[in-house]
Amino acid sequence: MKKTPDKNEKAEPSRRVRLYPSARIPKTGRPPDSSRHASPVTSHVPDACRINKFFTQQGIGSRREADQWIEAGRITINGRVAKLGDRVVPGDTVARDGKVVAWGNRSVYIKFHKPLGVTTTCELDVPDNIIAYIGHAQRIFPIGRLDKDSSGLILLTNDGEIVNKVLRAEHGHEKEYLVQVGRPFDQTFLDRLAGGVVILDKMTKPCTASRRGPREFRLILTEGRNRQIRRMCEALGYRVTALHRVRIMNITIEGLAAGQWKNLAEREQDELFATLRRSERQGTDT
Repeated sequence: MKKTPDKNEKAEPSRRVRLYPSARIPKTGRPPDSSRHASPVTSHVPDACRINKFFTQQGIGSRREADQWIEAGRITINGRVAKLGDRVVPGDTVARDGKVVAWGNRSVYIKFHKPLGVTTTCELDVPDNIIAYIGHAQRIFPIGRLDKDSSGLILLTNDGEIVNKVLRAEHGHEKEYLVQVGRPFDQTFLDRLAGGVVILDKMTKPCTASRRGPREFRLILTEGRNRQIRRMCEALGYRVTALHRVRIMNITIEGLAAGQWKNLAEREQDELFATLRRSERQGTDT
């Protein structure tokens, strides 16, 4: 049976050509239909799971880390030293280094392609807020923000421990953007962006800027100040007309249509957590 196109997915008429394919929110202001979600987290989870998966579900390390703890004899299940491949069910007492790990809600890590017009806020009374737009079954919140008039990748979670680890500027975690400005620019403009620009009475950190076209460029930042890219361009006499984020650390927007979200793959989570652990160790060593 042929599927009837969703009215909300029709492109909105516009007098100007939009640089990036990021649909605006539906005129009704309602969250998108669930069919636009790539991988809802509310899919059925069996009661029994492998012990290493239990730790990832509780937001405590990766499966590889859990396997290492098990091999080292640090994990017990109901008082018995765990073995690789053991399974647990709700009600089992799981402990690491003698400390019981409570069964809780599964940690959620999702990536979302934010359309233009969606506001990055947890305040549900704000029109077109990101939480209502996504309509997730669990209480989640964004990691960082993306301006209402910007589009692209943003991460959301219910894991409060990870937020500051991702956002702390001293860790130097990369965020990549595609930017369009209102008029052509020269190499001097890119060089000045890369070297740092004074905004809000403070110099921005060095970054990477490369040309994509007469009025388009790619920018990779390692900090996230308020409306930073727009302010940097304004300081150099240029106005941003389109701003689209395509990457946060190792997580990319590839494969996500505007308004669509999905869970981070296990490989994405493992790499993300590994990077965060390295950053913490380096911060401790300095």
